[in-house]
This record gives sequence, C-alpha cells and structure tokens, in this order.
Amino acid sequence: MEQDSSKESPSQEGSSSPGGRPSSDLGQAFSQILHRLTGQEFTRCKARNAALQDLSALIDATEPAKLLEGSGTSLRGMPEMLGRVAEAVEKHAAPPNEQEGRSDGPSAVAEKAAAVGFLFLKLLRKVEAAKNSLGCPAWKTGLRPLAAPIYIFVVTHSLELPWTSPRSRDVAGEVLTVLLQVTECGSVAGFLRGENEDEKGRFTGIMGLLKPDLNKESWKNNPATKHVFSWTLQQVTRPWLNQHLERILPPSLLISDDYQTENKILGVDCLHHIVLNVAVLLCLLDLFPVLEKALHWKGDAARSTTHCDEVLQLILTHMEPEHRLLLRRTYARNLPAFVKRLGILTVRHLKRLERVILGYLEVYDGPEEEARLKILETLKLLMQYAWPRISCRLVVLLKALLKLICDVARDPNLTPEPVKSALLEEATDCLILLDHCSQGQVKSLLAKILQSCEDSKVVNCIRKVQQVSEDTPYDGT
Repeated sequence: MEQDSSKESPSQEGSSSPGGRPSSDLGQAFSQILHRLTGQEFTRCKARNAALQDLSALIDATEPAKLLEGSGTSLRGMPEMLGRVAEAVEKHAAPPNEQEGRSDGPSAVAEKAAAVGFLFLKLLRKVEAAKNSLGCPAWKTGLRPLAAPIYIFVVTHSLELPWTSPRSRDVAGEVLTVLLQVTECGSVAGFLRGENEDEKGRFTGIMGLLKPDLNKESWKNNPATKHVFSWTLQQVTRPWLNQHLERILPPSLLISDDYQTENKILGVDCLHHIVLNVAVLLCLLDLFPVLEKALHWKGDAARSTTHCDEVLQLILTHMEPEHRLLLRRTYARNLPAFVKRLGILTVRHLKRLERVILGYLEVYDGPEEEARLKILETLKLLMQYAWPRISCRLVVLLKALLKLICDVARDPNLTPEPVKSALLEEATDCLILLDHCSQGQVKSLLAKILQSCEDSKVVNCIRKVQQVSEDTPYDGT
C-alpha cells in the first residue's frame, strides 16, 4: 500500500503534519486493514503477509498524535479502531487448536509471533511518542483498548510452551518491557491492578477479552488461553482479587474439572490462589448452589462429588503441611463453613480431616488461638454430622483433646485468660460429644484420670464431661 502522505512537505501549525492524514481517511485506512485481517482471504499466507506489511507501513506513515484522536472523553475514534486491529493481529499469532489440523507447526507459530511482536513494538513506540507530544492524560484513555490484546499476546508467547521459541519469547519480553514503560507501570501486577488506588487496572479488560474463550464449549479452542488466564490470575493478590471473584471462579472450576491431568493441576493451582487471596472465601459457598443447580441426586447411585468437595479437598491438601501461622489461621477460619455445607457428606474427607484436626490441635497459634478455636469448632461439627464414624477414632481424638486441655491449663502466661477459657470450654464440649458418639466410653476412661490429676482446671473439665454425660441418654445424636 503506497503512502502518498509520506511525500508531503512539512506544513504550518494547525494543518496536516508530515505523514499525517485527515482523521476520517486514517480511520478508513485502518478499517480496511481490519477488514482484511478478519476476512476469509486472511487465511491465505500471501494475503496475510500483505495485510500485515500494509499495517506496518500505515503505522510508519501516521503521525503519532493522530493515533490517539478521539480519546479525550471516550474510546471512540482511533484508539477504539487500534484496539480492534490489535485484537485481530493477536489472534493471528495465537497457536492453533490441535484438533483443527492446521499446517501451522510450532516453528511457524513462533515465527508469526516474532513478526507480530515487532509490529506491536512499532505501534507502542508510536503511542509513546504521541503520549509525550500530547502532554495530557488523554493518552491513558487512548491506550486502554490497545493494552489488553497486546498483554494477551505477551503472555501467550513469553511462557515456555510448545509453540514458542527462544526468539519469540525474547520478542514477547521486549514487548512487555515497552508496554509497561508506555503505561508507566513498574510491574505486571501494577499493570493489572493499577499502580495506585485512583488508577483503574487492566485486569477487568483482559478478563473481558478472554471470557468468550473460557466457557465450556470454547476453552480448548486456543491452547494458550488457559495459560494466559492462570498466569494472569496468579499476578493479582489480595485485596485486589476480591472484586473479581465472579470472573475468575467459573473458569478455574471448569479447568480443574477436566479429565486431563495437566488441566486438573492448572485449575487446582488457580483455585488455590483464589483460596489464599480472596478474603470473602465463604462467598464460594453461596456460589456453589448456583453452579451446581443441574446436579440432583436421584437416590439410585452414589452422590457425585461437587465443587464444594473439590474446594474442601484442595483446602485440606494445603492445610496439612502448612507451617505458616497466618495461612493456618486463614484455612482454619473457613473450615467450619465447608463442613456445614457438606453435612453428612463430610465423611468423604474424614481421614484427611482427622489428620488436619490432630495436627492443628498440637500447635500453639499465638495469643488469640484463632486456628485452634476454629479447629475445635470444626471437630464439633464433624462429630455431629458423621457421628457413626467417630467411635473408631475414639482413642486418637481423646488423647489429642486431653493433651490440649493439659497444655492450656499449664500455660503460665502466653495466652490471655479469656482465650484459655474459650479453648477449655470448646475442648470440653468436644469431649462431651465424643462421649456421646462412643456410647459413654469417654466418661469411663476419664474416671481413672480423676484419681491422679491434681490440676484444678483439668479436673473441672473432666467433671463437666461426666456430669453432662450422666444426664444425657445415648440413643443418637
């Protein structure tokens, strides 16, 4: 495509400058290229290369400031057009679906990605020049439609995946560097969430672009999409992730529910990140009935596992080896709600719950003892819902509870008295329930301890268990 405007001589202030076009002509030129990029002919190699070459020439010939025209009050104008062109170019560089049988092998995709990367670099440098010449905040609005598709391109081709090569990864890395520089962001996290409280991040826009490719029918069409989603999700942490729960939870559950191990692991990693970084974790429990509304147990077969089962399993998997107190408290804080939601179905997780409960009861949790109090609450709920399975665990649970009571009673000064009282009361309630589940065996075993125990606090707990047990019949819970 010839650029006649490139032959024009410099003009006076207020008229078209070198390489400039009237806005309507420039928009029309980009619109024509967009039509070629998205048309049927673009699938042919020759037409594809010609369209990209013409786009490159058009960017070269356009005055930088013209690229952001119309961005002062809205995204209409050149920024919107450039965003649509960037989306089309990004899709051109995307790896093909393996089931499509396209001829684009990994090396061909990497080669296309490198070419597209150089095109994006050229465009970003033009935008940076426009930003510097405008000297006003309009560039931020104008850059927004471009930022999301360029970011998706960067993540698609900067990770070490089958369709990338060292050269394509280097080019993608350079595009990311320039993108952060133009947007004045110090990191990818800042780019996504916003560098300060007043700045709106780009996470929402990026998730909006990914959304059509993250539903049940489409998420495997582009093998890069799941990786872009997962990697992007991991860059945003608390408290910024809270507001995006409805956008990030469904795709995470979808990916984790796949039959392929690779996808299961990727989805579980996403769910783990959500569990750790979304303060409103209990909102998951409110969303599960909506997500599982199509699941109805008909009574003629074992109940299928639910999303709630999957998330509880994930929580328990990470609770067991966790040694950091802050995370232990976070996990324990939400455990009772999951046991309540599953009810009798908690028996599916009984062995792992037992290990977690025993492990957490042994560890001092700081002056507030939040983790151990929540674990005791969880144990009470577990005995109420799964009481037929508790009697065979009598010995290990009784030892753990008595050890906790003795440790708290002998604690000289680490724990405030109100917290000690709460721990002793919760542990005593657990002993009462354990006695009920074991048909009075706890009361008999505790009678021997009374003969040799000299600690008044421990004695009081044991006597309370005996007294309540004598007044309660053992005919069910």
